[in-house]
Amino acid sequence: MTIKAVVFDAYGTLYDVQSVADVTEDAFPGYGEIITQVWRIKQLEYSWLRSLMRRYQDFSEVTRDSLAYALRSLGLEYDDDTFARIVDKYLHLELYPDALAALSAMKDRKLAILSNGSPDMLNALVRNSGLDRLLDAVISVDARKIFKPSPEAYTLIEEVLHVPPAEVLFISSNPWDACGAKAFGLNVAWIERVTPEAMALTCLESETLPPLTMFKILRTQMDELGVAPDHRIHGLSELPALVSAQRS
Repeated sequence: MTIKAVVFDAYGTLYDVQSVADVTEDAFPGYGEIITQVWRIKQLEYSWLRSLMRRYQDFSEVTRDSLAYALRSLGLEYDDDTFARIVDKYLHLELYPDALAALSAMKDRKLAILSNGSPDMLNALVRNSGLDRLLDAVISVDARKIFKPSPEAYTLIEEVLHVPPAEVLFISSNPWDACGAKAFGLNVAWIERVTPEAMALTCLESETLPPLTMFKILRTQMDELGVAPDHRIHGLSELPALVSAQRS
């Protein structure tokens, strides 16, 4: 196998979506964690529902709608400034600590993002985090008007990078995304940041199940969809060795 391009999912893979918790807690003390988890769950759900309904709205709208749902479902009142301040965090998400070093070590390959994010969201996020200096392309599914894991979204990789699927390694920590990319025909490395053993231990140690634990059970464990990633790693720091082990 020859890997000429390494393509990353953005949200949850390069960028920690849980880093919005500081701003949600600051805006609504005591509710920050539950807002964060409901917001992300509905954000994903709305992207899939809109794809199935063929009623596409870009990810910035999906992000606002899912936040509005989370706040309304908890009976929380807010003003426009508070809402805008929370949403703005998506333009300033924190990179995972090993992201910069991992990408820097693979500069001999084409490096890109393929994300459900809208172009404006992604361009601001990449610029604010400094990844614009390392990436060859930032690809948004907005060009296809349908969200991952639709096969149509993954066709954008070859269209933009001019590298066929057999020579692309796609990286995601989202199991649904890893499965979608593999079903499409890409080589896939899944980042398993939370193991089932860790999940089981957390449940045993807690009398009640915290929102973050429930989110991790639902969204971080590999799905049963009849496909499996080619590689399973535990962090971005493992990628350079994996890529260099492939024939170039």
